[in-house]
Amino acid sequence: MSGNSVVGTCSWTDKTMIQAYYPRGVSSAEARLRYYASRFDTVEVDSTYYGLPQRAHAENWARRTPDDFTFHIKAYGLMTGHAVDERALHPELRDYSYSVSRRGRVYDAERSMVERAFEIFARELEPLRDAGKLGGVLLQFPPSFQAQHADERRENLRQLDYAGSLVRYLTGAEVMVEFRHPSWVEAGRLENTLRFLRDRQYCYVSVDAPQFPDHSTMPPISAATGPWAYVRLHGRNRETWGAQTASAADRFDHLYSGAELREWDRPVRALSGETDRTFVMFNNCKYDFAPRNAAEMAVILGDVVAPRPGGAPTGEPGIQSGADRLPLRTAASDTAGESVAADTGQLDLGI
Repeated sequence: MSGNSVVGTCSWTDKTMIQAYYPRGVSSAEARLRYYASRFDTVEVDSTYYGLPQRAHAENWARRTPDDFTFHIKAYGLMTGHAVDERALHPELRDYSYSVSRRGRVYDAERSMVERAFEIFARELEPLRDAGKLGGVLLQFPPSFQAQHADERRENLRQLDYAGSLVRYLTGAEVMVEFRHPSWVEAGRLENTLRFLRDRQYCYVSVDAPQFPDHSTMPPISAATGPWAYVRLHGRNRETWGAQTASAADRFDHLYSGAELREWDRPVRALSGETDRTFVMFNNCKYDFAPRNAAEMAVILGDVVAPRPGGAPTGEPGIQSGADRLPLRTAASDTAGESVAADTGQLDLGI
């Protein structure tokens, strides 16, 4: 099917992106989202990995974007087996049983606590769902989530299916699964992994990431296992990939060249022909790299990119309607608390 691919970025609020991408005068949380949504039709919210979403923020996201805009939401870390910052725990989670590391990270949370996190996650995103703007929920599992041994693989697949079932039941959103350990797609396991996802209509997340001699990162495999396809491009900066930096955006400090982008032309076209919708999302959210590459990718993909309002190319202003014609507001005219952090729950680091 042609014209069903959508290109966007995995953040609109990274600090360096704010400084490099938005024109002068586009300085409030509302103005930035409206500006972004006039040029792209989808975005991934990654701040929800660090802390559960808040209904007021979801209401703002729904109100400030056109009717056909799509938000993909990254699952809270606790929902996918990550250790999370105790300081960011939702008040409703604090009475459960869990362990805390010396670095203040929550781990070994009891099952009912994890289930409650799923419930809160779904509840707070209801404004997006009700507005028809909730796309998929990204389940990104940690590198420790592996498939090298049979018992380990079976247990992790049970955990994956448990998480996916809760997402689907509570939100009705598409389930998108990103592995971070290559054991899931090694020879002899790839077909079984894809079959598992396909049987449940979970969407395999294709990734572009730095490649190393030890094959420690996910290779760029494209596959359609659900009604949608999802591609996340993390950049190819080997030097910063594993670095402990002040900003997570530093890990994705890579501007794709035209040749690198064209490597995904044929795979995306193939995915577009096998799915109802294919999303190509740029996570190299350092400076203006992600929106710049997203606009360039839309040109490369050409006829397989979904038409935008008014016929505007992706990356160029579209024609918005109704309440979306509101003039851009300045920071001085923002209501109390309408900062970037307030609008996203916390800074969207783009991991």
